Amino acid sequence: MKTTSNIAFYLLLTLMNTGCGESSKQESNPEPQLVTLNNLLDQPWGMDFLPDARILVSQRGGSMLILSPDGADILTIITGLPSIHYDGQGGLLDVVVDPDFDTNQWIYWSYAELGFATSLTGTAVAKGQLVDGHLNNVSVIYRQLPKVSNETHYGSRLVFADDKTLFVTFGDRRNRDLVQDLSNTIGKIVRINTDGSPASQTPTFNTTNALPEVWSYGHRNPQGAAIHPETQVLWVSEHGPQGGDELNQVLPGANYGWPIKSYGCEYSSPVGDDCRIGGGSHAPDYSEPVSFWVPTSIAPAGIAFYTGDDFPEWKGDLFVAALADRALWRVKLTENKETERERLFGELNERIRDVSQGPEGKLYLLTDSGKLIRINANGSSR
Repeated sequence: MKTTSNIAFYLLLTLMNTGCGESSKQESNPEPQLVTLNNLLDQPWGMDFLPDARILVSQRGGSMLILSPDGADILTIITGLPSIHYDGQGGLLDVVVDPDFDTNQWIYWSYAELGFATSLTGTAVAKGQLVDGHLNNVSVIYRQLPKVSNETHYGSRLVFADDKTLFVTFGDRRNRDLVQDLSNTIGKIVRINTDGSPASQTPTFNTTNALPEVWSYGHRNPQGAAIHPETQVLWVSEHGPQGGDELNQVLPGANYGWPIKSYGCEYSSPVGDDCRIGGGSHAPDYSEPVSFWVPTSIAPAGIAFYTGDDFPEWKGDLFVAALADRALWRVKLTENKETERERLFGELNERIRDVSQGPEGKLYLLTDSGKLIRINANGSSR
């Protein structure tokens, strides 16, 4: 039997453990603090980090910058870019650093390109070797085809797979009738080698005219892309019409339904459950989104998985930048299913264009107003 003194001891121990547990929980769940590092950028669109922690930023008007590691100073305006078509939603779009940059100095960027001797435009991907602030050996490695006559839905995010092949997301350019046709790259995601040739790890489709680089199709306007840090599977965010913005796990050969299925509504229709395109539900013929936003569009842009240490409760979560919603969304995933989502930083009232994790494990945001913002744990200056 337990004596009175033993019971008192166990009660005291329980209270001590409970207190320690609460303290530990508080310590492991710090409050996020937003720190504006730079507010002098001009329509920043994409960012990546050089091996020495300097920050590479693309600006939609057609310039690319190198910022200091703390983000405060513009060190270099990069020279040597090709002609950028800047109109509508077009311009200089995403930028990524080669995984072997230390030895080869290559960077890659996507942009809107005007057709030769025509007024038609399309998304293109180019690369160049970044040496002393100048791009050498610049070449266009891939072009979305066909070029079309409007200035919207270019996509376009670039992300390297674990085998150093490159995923490129392409929007539908408001040409719905081409999206389900595998002989073009309208509304597609492609997987290519760094010279622009089709990667060997692409799916085979049951049609003779399918382009060998196509990875998936049925996309509307995918403006966010990230590789899952554990599964190495590609994830994308994409714009729906009125509502129906999607977060998708992108599997090889999958068809994501646009323009046949969407949880959004046609622009000519009042928003409601009865106007969802094709009834909304994608299954069984098309791949269901992991998450979607209705009835109001958030206009999702860049996405990033969080693997840092500042916020243990966020580890493994996916973050989605939102333009129209002027916020950052946190999506918790369990076995590739959404189990929780949270709207963050609405008080910023900023169109957030991109979110990226820096080499030190912190999240960085770009806003259309020209700000670079870092998310710190409360009390941390770095």
